[in-house]
Amino acid sequence: MIIPVRCMSCGKPIGHLWGDFKKRVSEGESEKKVLDELGLERFCCRSMFLGQEDFIELIGKFKKS
Repeated sequence: MIIPVRCMSCGKPIGHLWGDFKKRVSEGESEKKVLDELGLERFCCRSMFLGQEDFIELIGKFKKS
């Protein structure tokens, strides 16, 4: 799944924050702290980030038939 440009529920722009979130979490920061500092306070916006999985590498391994 690709992170949407806007939150599906409230419409807040969130797509531009994904790169910062992913980078900081991979460096070891807590997800809660990063989301708070990025200004994501609503549970709908937070769930878009916490529920995101990167499957692009996995999907790229399969060939088209």
